[in-house]
Amino acid sequence: MQSIRNIAIIAHVDHGKTTLVDKIIHASKIFDAHQHFDDLILDNNDLERERGITIVSKNVSVRYKDVKINIIDTPGHADFGGEVERVLKMADGVLLLVDAFEGAMPQTRFVLSKAIQLGLKPIVVVNKVDKENCRPDEVHEQVFDLMFNLDATEDQLDFVTLYGSSKQGWMSRDWREKTDNIIPLFEAIIEVIPPAPTREGTPQMQITSLDYSSFVGRIAIGRVHRGTLQEGTNMSLCKRDGSIKKVKIKELNVFEGLGRVKVESVSSGEICAITGIEGFDIGDTLADFENPEPLERISIDEPTMNMLFTINNSPFFGKEGKFVTSRHLRDRLFKETEKNLALRVEETDKEDTFLVYGRGILHLSVLIETMRREGYELQVGQPQVLFKDIDGQRHEPIEHLVVDVPEETAGKVIELVTQRKGELTIMEPKGDLQHLEFNIPARGLIGLRNNVLTATAGEAIMNHRFQSYEPYKGTIPGRINGSLIAMETGPGTAYSIDKLQDRGVFFVEPGEEVYMGQVIGEHSRGNDLTVNIQKGKQLTNMRASGSDNNVRIVPKLQFSLEEAMEYIQKDEYLEVTPKSIRMRKIYLDENDRKRYERKDD
Repeated sequence: MQSIRNIAIIAHVDHGKTTLVDKIIHASKIFDAHQHFDDLILDNNDLERERGITIVSKNVSVRYKDVKINIIDTPGHADFGGEVERVLKMADGVLLLVDAFEGAMPQTRFVLSKAIQLGLKPIVVVNKVDKENCRPDEVHEQVFDLMFNLDATEDQLDFVTLYGSSKQGWMSRDWREKTDNIIPLFEAIIEVIPPAPTREGTPQMQITSLDYSSFVGRIAIGRVHRGTLQEGTNMSLCKRDGSIKKVKIKELNVFEGLGRVKVESVSSGEICAITGIEGFDIGDTLADFENPEPLERISIDEPTMNMLFTINNSPFFGKEGKFVTSRHLRDRLFKETEKNLALRVEETDKEDTFLVYGRGILHLSVLIETMRREGYELQVGQPQVLFKDIDGQRHEPIEHLVVDVPEETAGKVIELVTQRKGELTIMEPKGDLQHLEFNIPARGLIGLRNNVLTATAGEAIMNHRFQSYEPYKGTIPGRINGSLIAMETGPGTAYSIDKLQDRGVFFVEPGEEVYMGQVIGEHSRGNDLTVNIQKGKQLTNMRASGSDNNVRIVPKLQFSLEEAMEYIQKDEYLEVTPKSIRMRKIYLDENDRKRYERKDD
């Protein structure tokens, strides 16, 4: 029997987790001498590399001496909480990675609290001690306080701390003593993390994640809880609704290095991938054929937000995307719910419109961005926060918001957040920054990031996580400015845009094709204004010299997908295609808009 350690890595976005995994992989000599690999081995989809975040958890294994270490990479964002909880079920210990300057961040707290509840043993790695103005000792104290506040047991509080730099590839038990490798980390894992328990008896395995291959279909991944799984045996699949389905294991694989190796049997404690099982969901238990015993299902945090997804019906539909029909949209959304646990999709009374529930703007925007890259065209409505009725009173989700900001602009940030019903709970210096913590309704966060970044000249660092449902806090002022709306379809002219610059800021530039009803800018006042940007200059044969070449146009305002999702109003849609993101009114014709406004009044 080989000794196995299953360990999950927890870290905040950008604290160096994926880089550390790269170094562990290199140190264990998985690659042959002639193989060359880029950095960020595990963040292998484009979106993860671009945003520098881990979205989907992944498995990799390394060997040190005669021990096999299975490393499970976890997402650091609270929006992917569904991903985190099921992944921790496979681990016996966690590696908590914190930045030697920033310390434990709000997202770290979220994942760490889940790990501590599950009773996992932590090892703390204080990373980036090579950076100037780092404070490793303070950060160590901070992590201890955090674990204490999360009700860690005495055994969990007695954690081993390692210091080092993943980038430079060294770890040590004292940050003043630099070594030249990360062997101390391997030693600590073997010494501290308990070996994966071996339980005798009938086989049991909970499916905690899935993979897909175009050759063999869906692949179930999980840790064998009890007994031994054999290739080619018949098993029972225990479903959510209590029903039991008979299935057969076609093939078993275990994780070796970055790949998988086919084996005949897998004993308890090992993580494996199974092919040949049909119709399973995450959380189902694979159990004995004769007398199946299901394991307790994974509970997932409830969604806090929903958005309307509908097909693209703008005048420009079908010009850029491959998948444009309601059937395409429907199939893609329901396929996503199979592996994205915290996502829910509901059909509405219109067959081309769906309500999609998620954990936050980032959770939903990653789905929209992924679909857009796959060639889908769709439209989404304004994100709506989900309210709950508790004892007859309306409750809403409250988020814990943390902002680190230069001292001189801290006042502006506090003012912006309190306008949106945020309450300041902590204000303290952190290095040369002010560290602010608030409790704010999730509704208040929509569109807040743009305003805070504008007020602080882009220097604020914002993070938030879901805290709890609390009684409704009253109305929150939305966007103060109205929209500039295109009157006609066609390319805009520099002449018209120049003449209208005093009316607001434009989101389009001369020569760009727009359609009637598209939102092409932000009005300087509170009401919507319909403008004509297609008008050219009336040319006569008498030209005044020098009057034509002084057209100076302010560059257009560019929005990222998340910013645009937060920006749109209730009567607007965001049109998303593989090449463009456009905002538009739901009713493109001005007369229709006026008619529906009267109805609403």
